[in-house]
Amino acid sequence: MLKSARKQEKQGKQGKDAEGRMPLVEHLRELRNRLLKSVLAILVITVVAALYYKNLIDFMLKPMLDSVGCTNGVVSQRNGRPCADMTVNGLIAPFSIALKVSLTAGVVLSAPVWLYQLWAFVAPGLHNHEKRYAVGFVAVGAPLFAAGGVLAYKLLPQTATILLEFTPDNARNLLPVDDYLDLVTRMVIVFGLAFELPLLLILLNFTGVLTAKRLASWWRAMVLGITIFAAFATPTGDPLTMISLAAPIVALYFIALGICLVNDRRRRRGNPDALLDDDEASELDLTPAPIGEMEPVHAPTALPEQADGGRRQINGYDDAT
Repeated sequence: MLKSARKQEKQGKQGKDAEGRMPLVEHLRELRNRLLKSVLAILVITVVAALYYKNLIDFMLKPMLDSVGCTNGVVSQRNGRPCADMTVNGLIAPFSIALKVSLTAGVVLSAPVWLYQLWAFVAPGLHNHEKRYAVGFVAVGAPLFAAGGVLAYKLLPQTATILLEFTPDNARNLLPVDDYLDLVTRMVIVFGLAFELPLLLILLNFTGVLTAKRLASWWRAMVLGITIFAAFATPTGDPLTMISLAAPIVALYFIALGICLVNDRRRRRGNPDALLDDDEASELDLTPAPIGEMEPVHAPTALPEQADGGRRQINGYDDAT
């Protein structure tokens, strides 16, 4: 059985030193327990999702069917082109598709559990301000990733329409469901990770690795790089789909730049030398400061043996010799 975190904490105190460090064996045991809990959560949600895998597949196929599919015996689209038929090839393919959809849903829906386990394993080695930044990164990163996934899902009908425009006349499109699900998964992951770029830049700025001044000097290269990335990430390559991905990321980049500027200004008010590099000298204030009033200094009282002029005879010699 997996031990609870409280029992692990009580038992771990016996193996820690004064600085809270743990032996390597304790770290490996902690990592094993965290991984087991994460895998168990994924398996449980995967089993539950398997009971509703047909609903999940229908939800993922809906954009394709709405754009290029036909129902109720219709054989052509509104534009006159043949409909695209979603097919399943092979005897084992339906089971493979169900397993793939259920496992994907298990990983996505169990994200709060395995993210918490990852956080619980890393958090003891972080400082207080690093813990605060990491919590904010996870709290903001999840909605951003979800926003990228929703955008990819919304662009799927347009993507399917553009891709199937290359179909020859009087030819039907047979679209394997497993290939389509791979395309959907790839687009959701790519769009979701792309939306995490501004958050990564903010995290680097808050930890002191990247300054807003340097980030602002990269704006031309960043816009060009985001546009090139969007051109390769979108499967269609058409300008409208590319702009649909590049425009939100560019907007998020400039929002991140504004947040970094505000953070650097706040940091500069608290410490003027906070934004200097390690090999950069700080500015010296050479303005002379007022000395103030002079305090009188009294001379020390002479010692008794120095009362005769500061010399004392010892066996015919003075103390100086």
